Amino acid sequence: MLVLAFDTATPAVTAALHDGERVLAEHTTIDARRHGELLVPTIERVVSEAGAALRDVTAIVAGSGPGPYTGLRVGLMTAQGLATTLGVPAYGVCTLDAVAYGSGLAEPFLVATDARRKEVFWGRYSDMRTRLDGPFVDRPADVPVEGLPVVGAGAALYAEILGKNDAPPYPYAGALAALAAERLAEGTPLGPPRPIYLRRPDAVVPGAPKKVTA
Repeated sequence: MLVLAFDTATPAVTAALHDGERVLAEHTTIDARRHGELLVPTIERVVSEAGAALRDVTAIVAGSGPGPYTGLRVGLMTAQGLATTLGVPAYGVCTLDAVAYGSGLAEPFLVATDARRKEVFWGRYSDMRTRLDGPFVDRPADVPVEGLPVVGAGAALYAEILGKNDAPPYPYAGALAALAAERLAEGTPLGPPRPIYLRRPDAVVPGAPKKVTA
């Protein structure tokens, strides 16, 4: 098994290579505006640092969101393109699940990431591996925290509402790859690399031009 995983659903452009037992290489750049520019070089870097080649990859895993449309599309299209080129399966894993797995928590908690527009994407977990509910998008004040710890960049951004936590804020690809490798080894089905959209994109098709009258 050699799993190539990456995520572009948050400001973190992150990629990692996992051999089924451990992360061989991982690299992350935090830059919300350069997903398309940074992802392929990041993939090439982790493959090179692991002493492998793309042809050695047996599975590709991309974070499927939720996240902003443009960044999310970069990762999922790259996953589909690489899978076709290499002749290997491509899978999608909820980005919130990667944040949860990276937290290492064994008790109930919430994950919240920045959804912009003063909102967060969030989900409820019983432990680092098990999502109970979500994902949803809400204003921070409407998230039912109920005294549970909240991890993720959304918690850091709205700490006064959700409560501050020191867990990793982003879905780092090492955690995403480890989670996917674990599920594949167990025979747990993984879904296709399709985006999780919780609201319509900001961009819209322009309407017909207004008639100009003299």
